[in-house]
Amino acid sequence: MHTRGGDARVKGTFMSAASPALDTKPAPAPVPDAPVRSTAVKQSVVVSGLAVVALGLMVTSYFLPMWWVSLTAPNYPPDAFPDGIRIMFGFTGVSNGCTTPPKTSRIAQETQQEEIGWRSEEGLEKKPGEKKPESSLDCMHEMNTINHYVGMHPIGVGAPVERFMSPWLLGMLGVGLAGFAVGARRARVVVLGVGYAAVTGWMAYELWGAGRLQAHVASYMEDAGKYFREAERIAQWGESLTNVITIVFVVMVVLMVVMTAAAAKWEKFQLVLGTLPALLPAFFVGAYAAWLYFFGHNLHPWGAFTVKPFMPTVFGDGKVAQFSTHSYPTAGFAVLLAVAVLSLIAVLRRRLELAEGGK
Repeated sequence: MHTRGGDARVKGTFMSAASPALDTKPAPAPVPDAPVRSTAVKQSVVVSGLAVVALGLMVTSYFLPMWWVSLTAPNYPPDAFPDGIRIMFGFTGVSNGCTTPPKTSRIAQETQQEEIGWRSEEGLEKKPGEKKPESSLDCMHEMNTINHYVGMHPIGVGAPVERFMSPWLLGMLGVGLAGFAVGARRARVVVLGVGYAAVTGWMAYELWGAGRLQAHVASYMEDAGKYFREAERIAQWGESLTNVITIVFVVMVVLMVVMTAAAAKWEKFQLVLGTLPALLPAFFVGAYAAWLYFFGHNLHPWGAFTVKPFMPTVFGDGKVAQFSTHSYPTAGFAVLLAVAVLSLIAVLRRRLELAEGGK
C-alpha cells in the first residue's frame, strides 16, 4: 500500500511538473524590421532646370535697364532730341537714355565733329584728319535742369538704399533660388549656408572694408546739394542713409540665417525659396512708383516755376506743364517678368510633387 501510494504521489508530481510544458506554445519567430522609407520626395529635372534658367535670367536683369521715362516739349524738337529727354531706370541706378542725334540734325551741325580747338582726353591737340568721337546727348543733365526749374530734387537723390543694396539683395535671392534647384535637403542646406556666408562676407567687405558705404553717402550728399544749398539738412540725410543701410545689412543677415535654419527643418520651406524671386517685378514697380511720388510731392518752393504737387506718370503718357511725359518698361523688365514666371512654374510643379509623394 505504501509503495503504491508513493508511486501515485511520484506520478502525480511528475504530471504536475509536466503539465506546464505541455500547455506552453512555442514563441513566434522574430519578424525582421521593415526597411525605413525616406520621406524625401525626389525632385524632377524640370523643376531644377526651370530654377537654373530663372537664376541666369535674374543675374542678367541686374545689368539691364528696367524702365524708361521721356519728356517732350516744343523747345526740345525731335530734330535735336530724337528720343526726347529720356533717362533709364534699373537696379544699378539711373542712366542716360538719349542716343546720338542724327548727323543731319541742327544740334549735330552746331557741334561739328571737326570743331576747332578740340582736344583728346589726354589733352593733346587733334591730329590731322582726326575726328572728335561721337557722344550721345546728356539727357541726365537736361532732366536735372528741368527738375531744378520746378523745384524738384536731383535724380541722384532717388532710391539711394535700393540701388546701393541691389547687388546683395539679388545675391541673396539668387542663393535661395540655387538652393531651391537642389532636390536633397541636406545638400540644399549646404548650398544655402555657403552661399549666404559668401554674400554676407562680400557685403560686409564692400560696405566697410572697401569704403563703398562712405563713398556712396558722399556721392548722395553731393547730388542732393547740387542745386539746393542746405548743408545742415543734407548732412542729416547722409547720416540717416548710413543708418538705414546698416539696418538693412543686419536685417538681411538675420533673414539669411533664418532661411537656412528653416530649410534644414522643413522640407516645404523649399517652396518659399523659389517664390521670393518672383516678387522682384512687383518690388521694382512699387519702389519706382514710390520714388516718383516722393519727387512729385516734395517740391522746393523757390523753384523758378510754381507747380502744384503731382504724381508723375508711372506707366503710359501724361502731361506736366508744357511737357508731355512718357513712361514704359524696357526689355529688361520683360526679363524680370520671365524670372517670375519660371520661378512660379517651378514652385507649382515642385508643390505637386511633394503633395503626390506624401500620399
